[in-house]
Formats: sequence, structure tokens, C-alpha cells
Amino acid sequence: MTSIAGARLRAQRLTGKPFGDAMEAVGRMGAVQSQDFPAAKWALAQRLEGVTDAALDRLYDDGAVLRTHVLRPTWHFVLPEDIRWLLSLTGPRVMARAAGRLRQLEIDREVIARARAAWHAALAGGGSMTRTELGGVLAAAGVSAEGQRLLYFVMALELEGLLASGPRRGKQLTWALLEERAPASVPLEPQDALRELARRYFSSHGPAQLQDFAWWSEMTLADARRAIGLAGAELAIRSIEGRDYWCDHELDWRPAGRGAVHLLPNFDEYTVGYRDRSAMLHAHYPFRPELFALSSILSNVITAGGELRGAWRKVATSKGVRVEVRPVARLSPAVRAGIEEAALRFGRFLGRQVEVAWIEPDRPMSGGF
Repeated sequence: MTSIAGARLRAQRLTGKPFGDAMEAVGRMGAVQSQDFPAAKWALAQRLEGVTDAALDRLYDDGAVLRTHVLRPTWHFVLPEDIRWLLSLTGPRVMARAAGRLRQLEIDREVIARARAAWHAALAGGGSMTRTELGGVLAAAGVSAEGQRLLYFVMALELEGLLASGPRRGKQLTWALLEERAPASVPLEPQDALRELARRYFSSHGPAQLQDFAWWSEMTLADARRAIGLAGAELAIRSIEGRDYWCDHELDWRPAGRGAVHLLPNFDEYTVGYRDRSAMLHAHYPFRPELFALSSILSNVITAGGELRGAWRKVATSKGVRVEVRPVARLSPAVRAGIEEAALRFGRFLGRQVEVAWIEPDRPMSGGF
């Protein structure tokens, strides 16, 4: 499956020509999962050249890239010009998936409307609020925001297009009115939105299967199949071992080589963007969930040539950052050198000194990104 791994690295711009800037990266990929905000910035940076954490923070604060619930019920980076058609296409299905939990939390249409009115009044005129402040507005309006209710109110009103990400306040994230963060855009017809989402997904994530696209987009298999059909000749199709994969016509299928080493963060699109992740696995480097912070291949993962090699985590030190590396098996000198270089890139991104600590796989990782 090496050719699939190498092709995906190139499609996602983890190897080869990088994206020109963060806006191009997010736009070409359609949406980039970002519930772990610091990790999502590092995910973007690995697809760009020379960008820093501080530079991405400035773009985010300026609203050049927004963060909202879309696709699966979690946060993603999206472009302001794309956010409305994406929400229109996928928001109803995400809300339907959350319906059971909303009922458990006693959140119905009436109480959502009350939250909408309260937040619109509080934020109008360019305001932004932290999650805690949003909860205070609800409490003042007589709407309980206890437990998980606040999180689900935020999700519901992001999906309905009221809220989107605002500028950070120190290290805290804020929310603002979408109508004030993103200018109105020409809506796409439903079939045009389906076609566009399929085109962006397969051109940036391909080679990928129907089930991968359905998982990533939160669509039914029938809708995903229809979207692929609407994209038609814009996508190439290749059959491998009896399975159909779609991708960009110009995709380079050559193996990436073991020198292509990455410290991928939690929920990187290279891992989370597929239901079938078998292309990442190698017989000599088995996935060992006990070594990973989340017991999942979706957590901080080390890859070489697009294949799993181990787990890693970031630890703050008095001098900078320590990158703790835990291989799943013995690594070649070339891959070890690649990990050292990837850690240096991470240090340059953060603007901090970095050291690498090699840890034998005798105990599980703790913590996350």
C-alpha cells in the first residue's frame, strides 16, 4: 500500500510543493479538523513553508481563517467564503446526529431560539466573548448553561450560522457573530455544493474511497456516491486490489521515501481524513494503542513515508520544548535522523528551542499535543 501512502502525502502537500499560504491550504482541503487548536495550527504549518505559530494566530484573529462546527460534530478551520455553503450542506445532518444528546440535555427549538436572541443582542456591533462569557449571557436570559448544555448551544448556533470564531483574547478562544466575521457570499445550489465538496476532498485527500469521503463529510453513502458522480470527469479513478479510489488527475503516485518523516499532531487530516487507514500500517511497525496518549492512531503520530513509526508528545521545559519520541519498533538511522529534523522544524514553528528525548516503548504516553 506504499503507493497510496506516498500519493496521499503529496495530495495533502506534506511532501512536494507546499501550499502558498494558510488560506490556500484550508480552501484546497475544504475543511481542516481543529478541535485541538494548537495541534491544528501545526498541522497547517507542515503543509506550508516557513510559517510560524504566531503568524497563524494573527491570521486567525483577523478572520482570514474561521473555526466552526461543520462536517462531523467537531470544529474545523474553514474559509469565510466557504463557511455558509458548507454549513448549508452538512449542518442539518450534524444536527440530526446530535438530536439524541440535545433531547437528553433538554435543549429544544424554543430554548435554542432564546439562546440565539440573547447572543445576537450581546455580540452585535463587533463584540466577541469567551465561552464562559457566553454562558453568563444565557444565565442572565434565564437559560441554563450547566454541564454540557453550553457546549451544545454553541455547536447548534454555529451550525445554524449565528456564531463563528472571534479573535483570541490572550490564550482564550472567543466567538463572534458570523454575519460580522464573514461577508455574505453567493449561495451554492445543493448539487453544486455536493460537487464542490467531493472535488476538494478527493483532490486534497486522494487517493481515497467512497467510504472515506462519507466518513469525512458526514454524508450518507448514497449522497457521497451522488457527489462523486456530480464531480464526474474532474476526478480520476483507479482500482487497487478490487477497491475504487478517486483522486486528482495529476497526482504523483510514487512512494514518498523513508526520508519523508513527520510529527503529525492530534487529528491531522492525514489520519482523521479516512475511514480506512490501512495504508499507514506496515507489518514491521504494528500499531500499539498502549503507546499513544489517546490509544488511537488519531493522536500524535510519527510517520515515515506516510507509514506509522511511533508516538510523540510535546513537553514544555524551562529552555523551550522537549519532543518525547516513543517508537513502536526499532528505527533505522535514516528515520531517526528524520525525526530529529522534524523536531527542529517544530521548534522553528514555535519559535522555541527544542530537544528530542528517545523513550523506549515500556509505558504509555501521557498528555496530548
